[in-house]
Amino acid sequence: MTIRAVVKGVGHYLPERIVPNSEFEATLDTTDEWIRSRSGIEQRHFASEDEFTSDLAVKAAEAALKNAGLQADDIDAIVLATSTPDLTFPSVATMVQQKLGMTRGFGFDVQAVCAGFVYALTTANALVMSGQAKRAMVIGAETFSRIMDWEDRSTCVLFGDGAGALVLEAEEGTGTGEDRGILSADLNSDGRYKDMLFVDGGVSTTGTSGKLRMQGNALFRQAVERLTSTARTAIEQAGLQESDVDWIVPHQANIRIIQGTAKKMGLSMDNVIVTLNNHGNTSAASIPLALSVGAADGRIKKGDLLVTEAIGGGLAWGSVVLRW
Repeated sequence: MTIRAVVKGVGHYLPERIVPNSEFEATLDTTDEWIRSRSGIEQRHFASEDEFTSDLAVKAAEAALKNAGLQADDIDAIVLATSTPDLTFPSVATMVQQKLGMTRGFGFDVQAVCAGFVYALTTANALVMSGQAKRAMVIGAETFSRIMDWEDRSTCVLFGDGAGALVLEAEEGTGTGEDRGILSADLNSDGRYKDMLFVDGGVSTTGTSGKLRMQGNALFRQAVERLTSTARTAIEQAGLQESDVDWIVPHQANIRIIQGTAKKMGLSMDNVIVTLNNHGNTSAASIPLALSVGAADGRIKKGDLLVTEAIGGGLAWGSVVLRW
């Protein structure tokens, strides 16, 4: 008998405020065309001043629970990926637990920046497979608008706020690639590349939250090769081939990275879920947002084979292969 963590529900939330590229033209030396041509982004959502990461996460979690036909107390564990928590501590996951009215189980945060959801999904899968949790909620939630340098046109136009959530449930599988649920995962990191993407503040250094700093060109050169490699590794571990993949659901950072990865894997962009144009880069929230959108509009169907892959600060990168 093989235990699989199967997706039972999915949901997302985006703040009401929509920020088109044109809004940046008044304060920065940039244009809508410049942003679109270099990133593929047309707009993004920003949280309101009284809206926090936990608020976004709760609304995504509620949507996922509704989609799964479950209540908060049906969940045993919350694994939440974020780099923009409400507070230094406690974890956002415990805040979500309280706001959902979940009176049992446990919750904790995972921090791997843009790769955070892949890390959280892998962690939740381990909890389910080990019997620590029968049902786990996996959430990616970010308010990256809070750590932007609004004078840096190379970064502040790229990011947005949002949240996405999945509900996983333990089911018996056959142990083959035909099973539903998470089939394999591959995680990697290399701290030598820290300066490519980091925030210049922290509790033990500056005592401030700091601002995001990125070496975009250097990161781009790392991204395509590493994303392709991790996706291929995970597919091979699942005993499958790239031609078996129905959908790539990538971290939504840059359309050229997404296109380059699909090309290296020999897959058409018709097999890629892209939400970058409407959401911008929502870091750990981008993959669950894309999963939720793809499922809601009918593209992702039961039985489809998906590959999620992401790379972010650390550098940290990885992928998960799952059958919907």
